[in-house]
Amino acid sequence: MSARIQTLSPQLINQIAAGEVIERPASVVKELLENSLDAGATRIEVDVEQGGRQLLRVRDDGHGIHADDLVLALSRHATSKVRSLEELERVTSMGFRGEALPSISSVSRLLLTSRSADADSGWQIEGDGREQNMRAQPAAHPVGCTVEVRDLFFNTPARRKFLRTDKTEFGHVETMVKRIALSRFDVAINLRHNRRAVCTLAAAGDSASEDRRVAELCGTAFVEHAVRVDYAAAGLRLWGWIGLPTFSRSQADLQYFFVNNRMVRDRLVAHAVRQSYQDVLYHGRHPAYVLYLEMDPALVDVNAHPAKFEVRFRESRLVHDFLFRTVHQALAGLRPGSQQPESIAAHDVVAADMTPDTRAVTSAAPSFTQQSMPLAVREQVSAYAALHAGLPAQPGAVAAVDDAGPIPPLGFALAQLHGVYILAENADGLVIVDMHAAHERITYERLKSAQSGDGVRSQPLLVPESVNVSRREADAAETHMALFAELGFELDRQGPEVLRVRQIPAILRGADSAALVRDVLSDLISHGSSTRLRAAVDEVLSTMACHGSVRANRRLTLEEMNALLRDMERTERSGQCNHGRPTWRQLSLAELDRLFMRGR
Repeated sequence: MSARIQTLSPQLINQIAAGEVIERPASVVKELLENSLDAGATRIEVDVEQGGRQLLRVRDDGHGIHADDLVLALSRHATSKVRSLEELERVTSMGFRGEALPSISSVSRLLLTSRSADADSGWQIEGDGREQNMRAQPAAHPVGCTVEVRDLFFNTPARRKFLRTDKTEFGHVETMVKRIALSRFDVAINLRHNRRAVCTLAAAGDSASEDRRVAELCGTAFVEHAVRVDYAAAGLRLWGWIGLPTFSRSQADLQYFFVNNRMVRDRLVAHAVRQSYQDVLYHGRHPAYVLYLEMDPALVDVNAHPAKFEVRFRESRLVHDFLFRTVHQALAGLRPGSQQPESIAAHDVVAADMTPDTRAVTSAAPSFTQQSMPLAVREQVSAYAALHAGLPAQPGAVAAVDDAGPIPPLGFALAQLHGVYILAENADGLVIVDMHAAHERITYERLKSAQSGDGVRSQPLLVPESVNVSRREADAAETHMALFAELGFELDRQGPEVLRVRQIPAILRGADSAALVRDVLSDLISHGSSTRLRAAVDEVLSTMACHGSVRANRRLTLEEMNALLRDMERTERSGQCNHGRPTWRQLSLAELDRLFMRGR
């Protein structure tokens, strides 16, 4: 006989809800901190004991909870943040479901003390998730709210035994506090563990104090090797910090992205930013960034996941393209003179394991050989002197730092070292340039510009190729036929699940066209756009640039070296070669003095 249908008890309902949003102590901290922010807090104190399993206390100076609402605060689906479907579709608060406090109280011993601004004294209530016989009592408390959570999961042993060591659990708590602190620079946040101060963050009201908070939370090295971006278009604004390509990571552990001050983990966002770095990042490395996207709340659904880490964008392609173009252009502007030169001793950089001449390159394009030909960047000093008033006009002349007139960012060439490096003198000290890596980037950017200017040329296949795809992929191909044509493909649909490829981009002759079409379709379905073809074309152009650039052990004249320096200053992304390695380094006079212990 089947069991009869019955109504679950309030406590069991709350415990089920807790299973969705309360995974560990850090989950409790997230919910409580977000409540404090929604309450207009300007200062938040977080106390943790034994990694959070023994005690989690969050105190704020927000507007507090009215005494008559304390019982409702511990009741499910009771909230002051949403009153209608229209408000839900434009929600701006961090929390809005009304499940956090009752869920937490169902798996802990919770004590809520609060005082609203219009009250003479505070009030206190205890919760156990049963929503029965709850009654508020008077208690001394300043304006604001304190939530004390003790003995987390004491009544759910199965959940408690999955908690890790105190050190591990506190590590998750600290990470959560860092994320919240990065989301709201205007709020002071203090964190203590076992009564020891761990993090003390003052409110940040200007760019300098924002930099200090990011440096404290993400490391000084990140801020020193990042650039600020701030761009708005089409109702979207992106601002924050993007790490230089040379400040890459072995894993994606320094990537923070916020949508309307809400920390999110989104595949579309990650894809857009990763694609922005594809031309400048060393293979296998991950970019570092702290970015903030501001947009109309009606255009993003934050109710897609109980923990609200995932969101859905109503105009996903618009968002993807905006993120990609903004970060892409910001990185394109990183050339000598546009940023503070990097110091050799500033941080460790991933080094290539092979010299330029022994680097293995694979491509579907025909092979290229280095020929004896004039250096592509050769130009007379008098030609670039016009670009920099005050520079010496005589071929072979080298300006001293003390001479009148502006000194270009990379200065003037002094010599060539072992046929590989150019040594130059600028206003800050010594510049060292990897001449092959630098010329490779210059050549690559010129090839891309030429390819973009002429458009993607197509080449008909002698025998059209049939590609078996899913019905969904075939529908997407029909929808995006114009895009495929723009990319140099000619496709037509031969059946419900068959496409026929008649033309492909000429530069990709010999490539696996069927696999490329499937990859492009996969991107179109997942992200609304695709950079697969552009990446494939760029890989071929990169190979051509590598083979067409000046090689190691090639002796250059001073004019040729100076011409290369001037081209680097004019070329986008010239700080890195096509493989993500740095092309130049700065050694300041102060660092040179330290090397030789001058002034000691």
